[in-house]
Amino acid sequence: MAEFDVVVVGCGAAGMAAALTAAHRGLSVVVVEKADVFGGSAARSGGALWLPGNAVLRQAGVMDDAEAARKYLAHVAGPEVAESRREAFLAHGPAMLELVRERTPLEFAWVPGYADYYPEAPGGLPGGRTIEPRPLDTRVLGSDLDTLAPPYRAAPAGITVTAADYRWLSLGTRHPRSILTAARLAAGGLSARIRHRRRLTMGQALAAGLRAGLRAAGVPVRLGTPMTQLVREGERVTGIHAGQEHVRAHRGVLIASGGFEQNEVMRRQHQPVGAAWTTGAPGNTGDGIEAGRRLGAALDLMDEAWWGPSLPLTGGPYFCLAERNLPCSLLVDATGRRFVNESAPYVDAVHAMLAAPGHMPAWLVTDQTYRDRYLFAGHGPRSPLPRRWFTAGVAHRAGTRDELAGRIGVPAGALSETVHRFNGFAASGRDDDFGRGDSAYDRYYGDPRNRPNPCLGPVRKPPFYAFRVVPGDLGTKGGLRTDDRARVLREDGTPVPGLYAAGNATASVMGRSYAGAGATLGPAMTFGYLAALDLAG
Repeated sequence: MAEFDVVVVGCGAAGMAAALTAAHRGLSVVVVEKADVFGGSAARSGGALWLPGNAVLRQAGVMDDAEAARKYLAHVAGPEVAESRREAFLAHGPAMLELVRERTPLEFAWVPGYADYYPEAPGGLPGGRTIEPRPLDTRVLGSDLDTLAPPYRAAPAGITVTAADYRWLSLGTRHPRSILTAARLAAGGLSARIRHRRRLTMGQALAAGLRAGLRAAGVPVRLGTPMTQLVREGERVTGIHAGQEHVRAHRGVLIASGGFEQNEVMRRQHQPVGAAWTTGAPGNTGDGIEAGRRLGAALDLMDEAWWGPSLPLTGGPYFCLAERNLPCSLLVDATGRRFVNESAPYVDAVHAMLAAPGHMPAWLVTDQTYRDRYLFAGHGPRSPLPRRWFTAGVAHRAGTRDELAGRIGVPAGALSETVHRFNGFAASGRDDDFGRGDSAYDRYYGDPRNRPNPCLGPVRKPPFYAFRVVPGDLGTKGGLRTDDRARVLREDGTPVPGLYAAGNATASVMGRSYAGAGATLGPAMTFGYLAALDLAG
């Protein structure tokens, strides 16, 4: 039997932040991970962190008032989330970040202009509170590089793309800065190949940097080691079974094993859609959530996810970010009508899709002007789209709008009327139906050269295109109910002694909404940090 002060289940961002903190506080800690790779959903993500009031924002000159952040998070999370949890996140997020910066090779940068998702709400920031990892040399990982979980979508070999870069790349050749960004990245990729260097960005950099910090701290990480059971003595959780081995935890166990997005049974039990359209890590099957539930833990927000409109491509779902915000595109449902602001925060767009049966599937309708100008699902302007998309019915192309309507099965008259009305909004620059482009968030991924509204452009140049859009997700956001110290709670509000949880294994501090880019990872790491502080006692 192995013995440690703390056992962390899951080697994603939440688990690694917790283990790093526990080691820093002098505790012996082990991380067990079911998969043969580390990083979880964090390694597949954009790697952004939403952390109000942190030092990186201050150094970038971002004015972030504590009271404004408090009002904003209360607005976003709503009354379902306890004020004590919101306050704990806001109070301790900056300190968590400083520990990560001190104990790992990671450095971070503000993502300029990436607005909070509701920047016009009380306390929202149009310039945003999102930071991301700076590119990280793979040499910091050594042999551990071989076990880093792959990214969700890999950039071309040698190219290191940050979130700040992607904003401009999405504009294709439409903007001078887009061309300069593409040229800079290509030159950097060539230089890296010549020098036999490789750098990681986004979630790959975040996961790699945290893992390097654990190695430097001497924290053992056991990959390919699934937790099969929580061990309890009396009322207290005292360890886990990992296969045939009993791993004892003198102080407690932290569940950081991710959500249940890949568990078809759990999704059908709690949610209106299954696992087919998620981009979450393959190993996220809700093991930790179920283990806690069996010990009497309460569950919350099990019907929610980090939703996002997605294309069900033949190679797997593609999570749409910029594609919906760009001009010369609109989203219609089975009736041929618009039903949402296409540029809205992605969780809101899917909530609208799920609000009525007729809204699924939806269709993103574009024209040749859109295809001539912008990047689409990784394919450059004017470049041919894969034939398999059309064969599979994910994409359709037609010479007229009526023909396109027939191909996607919507009423031709309704689609024509919808496009005609939309084109009028594009000419005036104001969307009288849904307010597309009114918010600073909408405009972040818009086209600044498109006037008068960077998100509105007419759909009128044939051929016309339609792309099937489904309610995808980055992972589920419901799970174990926790308090402001990351302790797992029972239905009566009392903690399960010795059991903690953080990340997507828990009900999110964001409630049913989403404060900004990085509002998954920022809280996940912060509550992992808080769990370790409490365990250190």
